[in-house]
Amino acid sequence: MIVDLITIKDSQTAFNFLLQANEIDLESETAKVRNTTKVEANVKKGIAQTDVKGKIYTDLEIECSRCLQPTENSFEIPFSAVFVTPENYTEAKEAELKGEDLEVSIFEGDKIDLKELVREQILLNLPIQVFCREDCKGLCQKCGANLNLIDCNCEEKEVDPRWAALKNLK
Repeated sequence: MIVDLITIKDSQTAFNFLLQANEIDLESETAKVRNTTKVEANVKKGIAQTDVKGKIYTDLEIECSRCLQPTENSFEIPFSAVFVTPENYTEAKEAELKGEDLEVSIFEGDKIDLKELVREQILLNLPIQVFCREDCKGLCQKCGANLNLIDCNCEEKEVDPRWAALKNLK
């Protein structure tokens, strides 16, 4: 969704749009968009900057951190971004960045691509760990079997090789 700032007459305009799953490439091996993503955004056009606030509603398929099985998760992601032109952004090499500066993006021309903003916000809000269930047993360290599905019977008590010679002393 490209927002043309020239066509915006009011200082604040609401946008609601849908993005199909194939339109958002997360470039991630562990997560992908499952269904249509809904975006509700308000664009507030100012003299020096343009503010975009809203919410993203999406369903993602994310690999379980323990057993690598795909899990489905629904997300409601609030976001806020500020777009400024290069002439309104400081280029000082020794400028100190503040927390709110991380939300500032530079854009050229009169158009803002909200699709890229949506992709970026989804990636920033991916959880560090996702589990298919609370008591997920994960994978066997020896054979790689999913311990939720089978009992692999691999030797659980491995002897440290530094102490293996002491086992024969009896």
